Order: sequence, then C-alpha cells, then structure tokens
Amino acid sequence: MNKKSKIALAACSGMSPYGLVSRITSADIVEETDNIISICMGATSAGKTGFQNLINKYPIITINGCDGDCALKILEKKGVKSVLDINIIDELNKKNLKPTDVSRLDDNGELCVEYMKNKIKKEIKRVEDNNTLKHKMGKLRIKIES
Repeated sequence: MNKKSKIALAACSGMSPYGLVSRITSADIVEETDNIISICMGATSAGKTGFQNLINKYPIITINGCDGDCALKILEKKGVKSVLDINIIDELNKKNLKPTDVSRLDDNGELCVEYMKNKIKKEIKRVEDNNTLKHKMGKLRIKIES
C-alpha cells in the first residue's frame, strides 16, 4: 500500500462568515482524510516552536476567508510559501454562494462548506500528483483551477 505524504491546511481564523466556512471546511477535510493535517494560525502567528517546525515540514495549502489573505501573510512573515492559495470568498462568489453567520452554519453555510470541501479535495489531489515534482524542483507553486 502506498502511503501518501502529509499536506497541511492553513485555514483562516477570522471572524466572518467566510472565516467560519474556511475553518469548518479545513476541519472536515482533516477528519475525512488520513494524510491532511491542519495548522493553528494563532499559534503559528505567536511563534510557538512546534508550529514553526510544522510549517517548514509539509507542503501547505492556505485557505483564506477573504481578500485580506491573513493566513498567507502570516506564513510569509514566517518565511514560508504555500504551494497553493485558496480564497473562500472568491471561490464562493463564482458560484453565487454566500454564508450568512459568523458563528453557526445555517443551510447556506452548509452548502458553502460542501462546495469548498469538494473544490479543495480536488486541489489536494493536484498537489499530491505534483508532489514528486516538488522533490525534484524544490518548492512547487500551483494555481487553483477554475
């Protein structure tokens, strides 16, 4: 059996409906897969040693809630480039989906999470498929597919 390499998700932790979708999407993907882990952006921003080691160990996909791109900026300030950056608000706008609550998922929020989980799982597959290239070429950056 071929064991997959780990990939880390760095999700937005902002207090907007899009931040909530980002966090829940990330948590669901981690729960549903065996090789995906999540990164605590608060601990990363605070410089906790274990998280500094973690962000340098695995390829990272950033999942930003809005165009503030906080998760991406926190990683960049730590000297880390993600292999893929996803913006929840941009992706949901393309499908006219809009979450409405910052602390609870309503029916719209659930639709947003399901859409983003499917989208991100496809992107994870692309990262996994390109992982051998990363080892040959150094850090590999890919663009999200529309």
